Amino acid sequence: MKKILFLPLFQMPSGHHRAADALIESIQNSDETIICKKIDFLSYWNKPLEKTIGNMYLKWISSLPKTYHWVYKRFMYEPKDQQTSLSIDYVNMLGFEEKMLELLKEEKPDLVVCTHCFPSAIVSRLKRKYRTSIPTVNVYTDFFVNGIWGKEDIDLHLVNDESMKKVLMEQHDVREDQISITGIPTSDDIVSYSDRHPSDKKHILVAGGSSGVGNILPMLKSVRGNARYQYTVLCGKNDKLFRELKSWNLAHIQPVGYIESREEMNRLYERADAIITKPGGITISEALKKRLIIFVHSALPGQEQYNLKGLEEKRLIIPLGDQKSEHAIALILENEWRRKQIFNRMDDYLASAESSAKTEIVKLMDEPAMLSIQPG
Repeated sequence: MKKILFLPLFQMPSGHHRAADALIESIQNSDETIICKKIDFLSYWNKPLEKTIGNMYLKWISSLPKTYHWVYKRFMYEPKDQQTSLSIDYVNMLGFEEKMLELLKEEKPDLVVCTHCFPSAIVSRLKRKYRTSIPTVNVYTDFFVNGIWGKEDIDLHLVNDESMKKVLMEQHDVREDQISITGIPTSDDIVSYSDRHPSDKKHILVAGGSSGVGNILPMLKSVRGNARYQYTVLCGKNDKLFRELKSWNLAHIQPVGYIESREEMNRLYERADAIITKPGGITISEALKKRLIIFVHSALPGQEQYNLKGLEEKRLIIPLGDQKSEHAIALILENEWRRKQIFNRMDDYLASAESSAKTEIVKLMDEPAMLSIQPG
């Protein structure tokens, strides 16, 4: 039996967890001899503190988005040589390396898969110091490479497209054979696009993220009276939004609470012609897989702002900006030529994948792995 340790961050629902869960399910369904285990490193380090930090994070991006974006850009997004050494000092000061070594000793994995940049940075530092030799994989869940991820000391990088591969090779000296274009992993229950049966009224999904954070209410209010489309609103864990939309008692605006089942999510995708969402990596990847027209209503500070920029440059999404109205949506949905152009770009983007993340991870499992803990 072989063991893979997956390392996301935080307990709250996020793309890091959804990518890890998708890979775990897919790997274990295809090979019963592989054991997969997922551990949130912050909770392992200090469970009460993880909960506090998670709550602070959600409040911070909601109440002080500009300051969060500045901090994200300064400490996480910018290239390593432009970053302050403060984040590296914290890694040493707070004992993260020793705690990671403790975790690796306990779990004894044959392979480590990082779906968040912070565990990747710590494992990479340990490998650089020859304190562990466990093969390690980065699974990027955004559409860019931030400065925190471990780079040259990571054995395999699973990226979304050629531009990310180019960044790793040219800016971080990662060898080409260490990189594979796989796209962001999504659940096997989110099946590839199938032909939709035309209906009298187009159906649009509206998503604010699994934590219910987003700015979707103004747009929904604009279609409260009259609407040419049917809307299903994914409220996530935003109970306040769910209760308000439910109180409207409208046939054309149906709120839905947090959905854990990917099969149920696939059914909702199958009914939809388009999605209005934030530029989170997993949701965008699922929408591309389902070949939905993607409108972006807003972007959270930090990583979603950079996702938005990259996706807009690739012309895979349509940012609504201040024009959050059905008219702006109809300009695309009712224009067959514009829709065809978008679908062609989606098809080209999806076709650029060289392999699947599951295939690349299982392939790496065939290489010998040995946990080698040496004195620091």
